[in-house]
This record gives sequence, structure tokens and C-alpha cells, in this order.
Amino acid sequence: MGRPKRTRFCRKYPADRVFKPQGIPLKEIETVFLTLDQFEAMRLCDYDGLEQEEAGNRMGISRGTVQRLLYEARKRMIEAVLNNKALIINLKESEACDVDMHSHHWRYRERGRGK
Repeated sequence: MGRPKRTRFCRKYPADRVFKPQGIPLKEIETVFLTLDQFEAMRLCDYDGLEQEEAGNRMGISRGTVQRLLYEARKRMIEAVLNNKALIINLKESEACDVDMHSHHWRYRERGRGK
């Protein structure tokens, strides 16, 4: 039995995103899925320009985990582009915590303690 999964702090987004090749109906092409934590790691490192260590601190995970998320996310994105597949980014995952990513004072509720 593995260790329990740690809570990952990610921004909440209003809806999923779908990117696909132009002119091909979505139902006729294969899809590749990107998870919220993979997308968030890419946003922090590639778009915001943070180092993996800082991105890990903001997400509440280790640098090694950020590195694995980035590797898998980039692999999936390039697979979709090279093989004319739809890329679906799951941005509405139930585990997402709505946090201010620019604040270092995250708050979350402890389960079962009524706080």
C-alpha cells in the first residue's frame, strides 16, 4: 500500500479547456488528457518563470514531483500536436484548493476538526 497523496495547491479555473486540430470534429480524433496539477506545474515554471523548487513550494509538493509533472505534461502536449490529437486540460478537478498563488500564507481547512 502506497503513501496517501498530499494535497496539491492549484488555482481554480472555471472550465476545462479543449485544443484540437482545425477542421476535424472532436468525435473523430483521439484525445490526450492533461491533469490540473500538470497544467499548474507548467504554468508556474514555463509561463510564470519560477524555478522548480519555488513552484513546488507554492503547490505544496517536492521539486522532484514538479519535475515529474512537467515531464509528463510536456510529453502529452507534444504528443497531441505531433499526432493531430485533441488536448483536453481537466481544470475542474474536485481536489483543487482555491488559493492565492501570489501569497505565501495559504489557508485550508483541516478535515474532521470543525475549523
